[in-house]
Amino acid sequence: MDLSLVLHSGDPVLQSVFALLVVMSVVSWVVIAARSRLLWVMKRHQQQFMNQFWDANDWQVALGLAAKNQSPAAKLATSGADGLRHYRAHEGSGLGKAVSLDDYLVRKLRTRLSQETAQMERGLTWLATTGSVAPFIGLFGTVWGIYNALVGIAASGNASLATVAGPIGEALVATAAGLAVAIPAVVAYNAFVRANRRFGQELDGFTHDLHAQLLTEGGHGIR
Repeated sequence: MDLSLVLHSGDPVLQSVFALLVVMSVVSWVVIAARSRLLWVMKRHQQQFMNQFWDANDWQVALGLAAKNQSPAAKLATSGADGLRHYRAHEGSGLGKAVSLDDYLVRKLRTRLSQETAQMERGLTWLATTGSVAPFIGLFGTVWGIYNALVGIAASGNASLATVAGPIGEALVATAAGLAVAIPAVVAYNAFVRANRRFGQELDGFTHDLHAQLLTEGGHGIR
């Protein structure tokens, strides 16, 4: 079976189905490659930063490390320190009287944590959509191809097995193509969700420890 023959002999609808599946496959693999590299870089930088952060002699050194690092934990540390400075600057005004330092830091860190979590989930919607939709797109192409094949066979009046098997077999390629696009997307989606969950748990633990440090004597070293 020659796939190029299927594409050339198929009508515009079948060709459009294959073109759509090709586009979905290319985009999915780009997302998989980009997310894999980003996750690897984030893990490496975050582990390095967290080790250096807790080993720092004072807050100024720790925040200097955070400014040089682009990991989510570093951004959380910077956001928490900025929040503490902002609260102190407005402590005597309405802001300081409205909420406690504890509540303000919780809100500040939670907002930043949500932003970093959303950043880690970018691209997953496409993979989930591709994994769910691609098999049905391929199935539609198969049904359409079989319909056209049967119409052509009926018009020719030749219903022998040799005549039927070729066109129908070529139409079934669309279903296989849909599965070939969907399976890598589903596997990658599940792998990324699991990796993000573990990464998020680690980041949540760091946020809790950071919040506790900002409320205690360590926060007084922030200027």
